Amino acid sequence: MNDPVFETKAMIAGMRPAIQPGEFAFVIWPKDKVWPKGTRASIVEAEGLSLVVPIDAAPSDALAMRCITLQVHSSLEGVGLMAAVSDTLAKSGIPANVIAGYHHDHVFVPTHQAQTALDLLMTLQQSATE
Repeated sequence: MNDPVFETKAMIAGMRPAIQPGEFAFVIWPKDKVWPKGTRASIVEAEGLSLVVPIDAAPSDALAMRCITLQVHSSLEGVGLMAAVSDTLAKSGIPANVIAGYHHDHVFVPTHQAQTALDLLMTLQQSATE
């Protein structure tokens, strides 16, 4: 049996968080409208279609966000990685919207807090290797 604490620590230690180019926004999008080039993600909710789009395709009042990709192949059955990431950011008052892809997890944070968030996640990663 695998030890979930060890697996969590290994995933955290294996992170290589990196800020991706561009700014993005979470928006509600009309179902009949073509998605903007550069759309990062979609999800259908009861209230409508949500997209993560380049900031220039979003309404002017949308919150500009940067994407930090954790760059670790986190198992779809892995436990604790996002809890550790969310806890680290929450303790510093940084809101985070997480999207999990097949290979990586992506954390969207407000643009003005992106560098601080990256620094915190790098510190978290380094602490897991000690």
